Amino acid sequence: MGSFDEDGVTKTKALEKHQTDIDVNGGEEVNDNPIEEVRLTVPITDDPSQPVLTFRTWILGITSCGLLAFVNQFFGYRQNQLSVGSVSAQILVLPIGKLMAATLPTKQMRVPFTKWSFSLNPGPFNLKEHVLITIFAGCGASGVYAVNIITIVKAFYNRSLHPVAAMLLVQTTQLLGYGWAGIFRKYLVDSPYMWWPSNLVQVSLFRALHEKERRPKGGLTRLQFFLLVFVSSFGYYIIPGYLFPSLSALSFVCLIWKDSITAQKLGSGQHGLGIGSFGLDWSTVAGFLGSPLATPFFAIANILAGYFLFLYVLVPIAYWSNAFEAKKFPLFSSKTFDSDGQVYNITRILNDKAFDLNEIGYRNYSKLYVSVIFAYIYGLSFATLMASISHVALFEGKTIWEMWKKTAAAVNDKFGDVHTRLMKKNYEAVPQWWFQAILVLTFALSLYACEGFGKQLQLPWWGLLLACGMAFFFTLPVGVIQATTNLQTGLNVITELVIGYMYPGKPLANVTFKTYGYISMSQALSFLGDFKLGHYMKVPPKSMFIVQLVGTLVASTAYFGTAWWLLTSIDHICNPSLLPEGSPWTCPGDEVFYNASIIWGVVGPLRMFTNYGNYPQMNWFFLIGFLAPFPGWLLSRKFPEKKWIKNIHMPILLGGPLNLPSAKAVNYTSWAAVGIFFNYYVFRRYKGWWARHNYILSAALDAGVAFMAIMIYFALQSNDIFGPQWWGLDSTDHCPLAKCPIAPGIKADGCPVL
Repeated sequence: MGSFDEDGVTKTKALEKHQTDIDVNGGEEVNDNPIEEVRLTVPITDDPSQPVLTFRTWILGITSCGLLAFVNQFFGYRQNQLSVGSVSAQILVLPIGKLMAATLPTKQMRVPFTKWSFSLNPGPFNLKEHVLITIFAGCGASGVYAVNIITIVKAFYNRSLHPVAAMLLVQTTQLLGYGWAGIFRKYLVDSPYMWWPSNLVQVSLFRALHEKERRPKGGLTRLQFFLLVFVSSFGYYIIPGYLFPSLSALSFVCLIWKDSITAQKLGSGQHGLGIGSFGLDWSTVAGFLGSPLATPFFAIANILAGYFLFLYVLVPIAYWSNAFEAKKFPLFSSKTFDSDGQVYNITRILNDKAFDLNEIGYRNYSKLYVSVIFAYIYGLSFATLMASISHVALFEGKTIWEMWKKTAAAVNDKFGDVHTRLMKKNYEAVPQWWFQAILVLTFALSLYACEGFGKQLQLPWWGLLLACGMAFFFTLPVGVIQATTNLQTGLNVITELVIGYMYPGKPLANVTFKTYGYISMSQALSFLGDFKLGHYMKVPPKSMFIVQLVGTLVASTAYFGTAWWLLTSIDHICNPSLLPEGSPWTCPGDEVFYNASIIWGVVGPLRMFTNYGNYPQMNWFFLIGFLAPFPGWLLSRKFPEKKWIKNIHMPILLGGPLNLPSAKAVNYTSWAAVGIFFNYYVFRRYKGWWARHNYILSAALDAGVAFMAIMIYFALQSNDIFGPQWWGLDSTDHCPLAKCPIAPGIKADGCPVL
């Protein structure tokens, strides 16, 4: 469903169950699906008479889509981000849908001036309506990457951007992938061998929610449990959200050693290694890494291992040995710096009118530096990309190849498996020209957005063509991998690397190229994954297409509108040094995106990652990443009886720290603690409780925090009321010295000069 999608080389979808023991050469079930997991999970029945695009579907779907888009973008600018997934809406709309079915009139209503009529209440609220509403909600929960471009232009570069160009950028980057999806759907949806494992979680949840449920003796129904946790979460968040923001990051080491720079670097959860730091705030736990309750334990273990090796082994060694002159800069920062340890003055190297690199200014100023954590994060990005390729080839290559051969044969078989036969028998397929029309129209609007409006986006027509070509080329191979392993290799690093070499000095051209190249492929695979869910749940394909298209348009508009409103109404948004005390509008994710535009766009990879720059050593990570899966693969072949070896997943391990430095150490430690407790201890000791309540607990915590935060904003913070003035109002962790450089003679605000 894409609910937990995050930017990065390895998407969070890879965190689901990834390794299966499928005998692709074995016998197939004649009347079912050849994949055992699908046979055990997906029903092989269908009721074509159930209404789908009902009044309830449209009202609840569009409402949930718009609300989730608003909430996620609203939280995207805050110190503690919170991503509310479609599961929250999936659970919440069920009782509302049943209430509507019980109370709305059944009388047919005629649409004025047409022969069409419909009923507000065509019968009981059914499973197919629920699936379509959840697809709507997924569109609202999945994020709009292009909004980052609008944010950095207006809030970081302080330049104007035509609102129509901005809106076209948002809409076209989200819709372009539908064209690729139409081309490849017969391979990635109709084939029984492309089984999209993450969808089985959704199928299981849908079936559980629609089973008749009686309240257990002395217990609660799922809905009662959801409401109880929701009210508790809603009430509690007034404390960390308004009265006591310091609860979001408690760093006791800093409170004990108030004058020690080293101690605060070790103990700070927001600007240091976070030893002994934790947060008592659900948005701290789930804000950057997604809900730990929805992440399997094997994935938590891999992420935690990668995080530990990175932050507690590699980074301290590099920092205190002064690698890359690291002591001149903060240990933990996503900012860019000059050779004197000051924040890089980007205006000195930018031509104001052309908004591109001033090479003379650059030579007269300084090479670009970043914190040691930020430098190694780019190295890990290179490593994760290569590890994804070699891991899939080694562990899944034979399975994927066998499935692909069967897929190529199956597409010529008009029957396929039982699910494909039912879909072809009962419903009309989406005409190919629907996809082609969207592709042609969207590409034309993309070209207009790039070439029109005074070429504000800087990307020339050939750059748009190249971005589309890369997305088209990678959609099928990456889609085959994702449809069989749940691992999606993102194109963000490759795209910004390619355009950074080909068209350096243009920050907006770089991020625009990256967005068209990366997101159009990602959107195509999200569309196809949802289409496969509809395939399993026997939802008419045309209804799926309409809901996905409308949901994308509604979500894109809501994300854009929310971002534009906040960027134009909150003074000094994304500038913590000018924001009032207690203000949460610090934009940590957008700061990383902004500095990436400087690194890849303005300065460019040639002046950054070669001998012309400061970080040519990062290129070794390409080789390190490629080789990393080989030891585990060799061990798994030598000791096939030891199943745990296959759970050493190098792309996830190497990619574990990639949410740094937007996410902080306190986010990782709090996330891991909650995840281990529920998905290891509770899962093993109280499996029945876990199966019944775990995902509902996650959704209720998300929803409670979201509703209270929005209420606090509109009732108080929008009127510049940020809470009582006291020690706990500070949203930092009270470790001011953790940000200080430790090289002699370097000056920084609030820091002693050593």
